[in-house]
Formats: sequence, structure tokens, C-alpha cells
Amino acid sequence: MDIRTMQYYLAVVREGTISAAAQTLHVAQPSLSRQMKELEEELGAALFMRGNRKITLTEEGMVLRKRAEEMVRLMQMTEDEISQVKNHVSGSVRIGAGESWSFHYLSRTAANLSEEHPDIRFHITSGDTQDLMDQLNNGLIDFAVIFTEVDHMLYQSIKLPAEDSFGLLMPKDCPLAEKEAIRFSDLQGLPIIVSRAAEPYFAGSEELSSLNVIATYNLVYNASLLVEDGLGYAICFDKLINTTGDSPLCMRPIIPQIKAAGYLIWKKYQVFSPAVQMFIDRIRDTIGLQSKDD
Repeated sequence: MDIRTMQYYLAVVREGTISAAAQTLHVAQPSLSRQMKELEEELGAALFMRGNRKITLTEEGMVLRKRAEEMVRLMQMTEDEISQVKNHVSGSVRIGAGESWSFHYLSRTAANLSEEHPDIRFHITSGDTQDLMDQLNNGLIDFAVIFTEVDHMLYQSIKLPAEDSFGLLMPKDCPLAEKEAIRFSDLQGLPIIVSRAAEPYFAGSEELSSLNVIATYNLVYNASLLVEDGLGYAICFDKLINTTGDSPLCMRPIIPQIKAAGYLIWKKYQVFSPAVQMFIDRIRDTIGLQSKDD
């Protein structure tokens, strides 16, 4: 058993199938299947219960998973310590995030980490939950910030402390701007633009389904231009568009108020680079939380 084999084994556990793991690892499927078979022969035990769709671990497989994680983590720590001795940590941290004020927790962590390790590069992708989950599962990003329930069988997560609330973005000179808060009854007959991030929170809402939804979006800046140019009124998270000063727009809270919590998630059993692992450790320190593994 070597570290590479343990990394390959954890990839199979994480992805659930040999074919998916081979694609993630960029190796040939027959080669990966052969290495897993040789690993079982070396240990003298079956590690997988091979089903029609997804692999399930045997008891021996679960023991190896735990030890493999420890071995890979120890190797990462060793590499990390050697790298820090050289005072040179580099690499990329790839984050996918929906638009939210709570992203400040990630941006502050990135700024803090960059000050100490200027060779770390951060790559940020914006999108709604479905877009980001696809990218996370395909290995295109290391983390995703989502606003739906987390599948703790597949992902580790950190709940971000701040919660976002929904409001209505509108022109300052429209009649609704005179109200302190907006009810769905106020929106009847008006052209409404809805964030795709908001849809899960209003799913099944008779009030929302009765509205005249003429457009959806996943980037609030684009939605603000639609509002500014007269297409309609946008339902979106508060605090994302600057409506002060000379802005022609304003924001009013929607009542009854619905709050949305954000979660930073990543795949379980993921083997991370020192830069990415350092980001996880640092954001845990930043917000004083630990990841959820259950």
C-alpha cells in the first residue's frame, strides 16, 4: 500500500463508482479497477460490496477508509510543514458561491490568508445552488456556498453565521417605495423578477405562484439592470446592491420575513492541497465553528 493507492481508494469511496472516480482522477477505468482488486488481494479482504449502481463499503472497507484518511492527512501535514519551513505555500483555492452578504466570511478569510501567503490564488465562481453543485461534484471547484439543506452523507459543511433575508428591489420613484415593507398582496398584477436562489424558499407558495413572474436570474447585478431599465421588480437577497446616494433603486423588506442560512460545503473524503486545507482551517478559526461530519 502506498499513498497514491490510498488516494485512489478514497476517490472511489467519495465518488461511489469506479468509473466516476477514474474520471475525477483522470486515469483509465480498467487501470483503477485493477488497482482496487490488487489492494483487496494484498489485504486479503473484500473492501466493496459491488452493486448495480453505487459501491458500498464492507466492514473491512470502512476500517481502511479511516486509516487511509489518516495516512493521506499525515502526508499532507508533512508536506505542509515542509512547505511552511520554506515559507512558501502556493496553489489555488476554487470557490463557488451564490450571491450573499455571508460571502464576507470567505472574502475576509481569503484576504487574511493572502497576506501571509501571497502566492495562493483564489478563483471565485458565481451561480445558483444547482450550478454550483454540478461544478463541485465534477471537481471544478473545491467548495460551494449553498442555501439549501446539506446532504451530510456526501458533504462536510460549515454553517455561516449570518443569515440573508429577502427584499424587493425597485425604482426609488415608484409608489411601492413609499412603503416600509412589502407584502405579496402588494405585488399582484406587477411584473416580477425572481432570483433562482429564492425559488426553494417560496416553493409551493400560493402567493408567489399567483404573481406575474416575467423573468428569473442568478446574478443580482443583472437583475438590478432589469429593474433600472423598467422590466419589473426583483425579489432578491438584501444588502447586495448599493441603493444609497445617486442610485435610482431602493430595497424594501418582504414580510413575513424569510431568512436563508448559507453553508460552505465540500466533498467528504476529499484529498486537498496544502493551500485548500489551510483555507478550511483558517475559516474554521474565523467563524469559530467546526465542520459537520454526520
